[in-house]
Amino acid sequence: MVTFVLVHGAWYGGWCWAELQHELRGLGHESHAPTLTGLGERSHLLAPDIDTNLHVLDVVNTIRWRELDDIVLVGHSYGGMVVTGVAAQIPEKLRAVVYLDAFVPEVSDVLFVCEREPRTHGSIRRADSWGPDGA
Repeated sequence: MVTFVLVHGAWYGGWCWAELQHELRGLGHESHAPTLTGLGERSHLLAPDIDTNLHVLDVVNTIRWRELDDIVLVGHSYGGMVVTGVAAQIPEKLRAVVYLDAFVPEVSDVLFVCEREPRTHGSIRRADSWGPDGA
């Protein structure tokens, strides 16, 4: 049996892995698909200070609180950024890291320290201002 932790991309939630989780469980594997803060069913928590560091913490805490070990960590799209940070923090918990059509960043302090650029805050402000007329 293999334990999978599946990390979704931006603008999704853990629900996007439901079909794959069903297949994995049918094969006898365990799978977990947390939704990152501010996205999917957790979109009510969206705030300007949410960044990759918080999303890394979401996944690290899922792994710790569920007492998971020997994990295959899978990141899709933006999830590649997140799994890179998770792997840097808790490598002893991982069997493998899989980048599924994902960003594959170099691990550096710059990646996770300088995340908040003005364009990120601008994107959040623009998203908050979208209305039913599409403006």
